[in-house]
Amino acid sequence: MRVVLKEDIDKLGRRGAIVKVADGYARNFLLPKGKALLATDGNLKTIDRERRRYVVRVAKEKEEMENLARRIGAVSCTLVRKVGEHDVLYGSVTAADIAEYLEREGIAVDKRRIQIGEPIKSLGIYSVPIKLHPEVRAEVKVWVVKE
Repeated sequence: MRVVLKEDIDKLGRRGAIVKVADGYARNFLLPKGKALLATDGNLKTIDRERRRYVVRVAKEKEEMENLARRIGAVSCTLVRKVGEHDVLYGSVTAADIAEYLEREGIAVDKRRIQIGEPIKSLGIYSVPIKLHPEVRAEVKVWVVKE
């Protein structure tokens, strides 16, 4: 059975692709879940119209995220923490701390987008990447200083 995919499906195809699948797979999974439509002329026109809207929306989102990345690049995040012997922090600096600082600066970023790896546990200057969009990344300078 030929179907048009409404979304990306691993090991099958990308959104808008026309693929041939087993009848049972289409009837029992793809069509009921709304992941695909039968490949008829009317459905092909509908998918083409949706694809054009999707491309415009993604381009607009990418442009907004590039502007946000420029704003983030201009911010220097200074976090003051208590330290013990040998300049080791009590606790650590996490993605939530960085997101909270950016929020105070007027930049809303979800903490899950901040790719800090492991929490920061010592004083210093760190460059922390933020994935804003699949094609847009920003970096924020984080200065961890003692109180």
